[in-house]
Amino acid sequence: MEYKQVIILRKDLGMGKGKIAAQSSHASLEAYEKTLIKDPKAVEEWKNQGQAKIVLKVNSKEELLELFQELKNLFPCSLIKDAGRTQIAAGEPTAVGIGPVPESEINKFTKELKLL
Repeated sequence: MEYKQVIILRKDLGMGKGKIAAQSSHASLEAYEKTLIKDPKAVEEWKNQGQAKIVLKVNSKEELLELFQELKNLFPCSLIKDAGRTQIAAGEPTAVGIGPVPESEINKFTKELKLL
């Protein structure tokens, strides 16, 4: 079974490259930590397979939150909210991190999303 981690970012915020990198890192690390607790074997497999990550985009806060609500009970997920120190208002949702999880399972929910 192939595993991957999925990171989903909001495109409507107009985040700069550094901000995108930081928010992606927050989402990746938090999702990894949740998966490590919930499914350590998945993490081990994912690491052995090269730690595949895919970064996707949504166009709005509503789309991001809707996806998070749909996925949070199925997979280890993290919803990232900005601290408000630079470009984005405090508490504003910026990203979602998922997994690592089985690729075949997460693709059912993310196949329509475009790459960032």
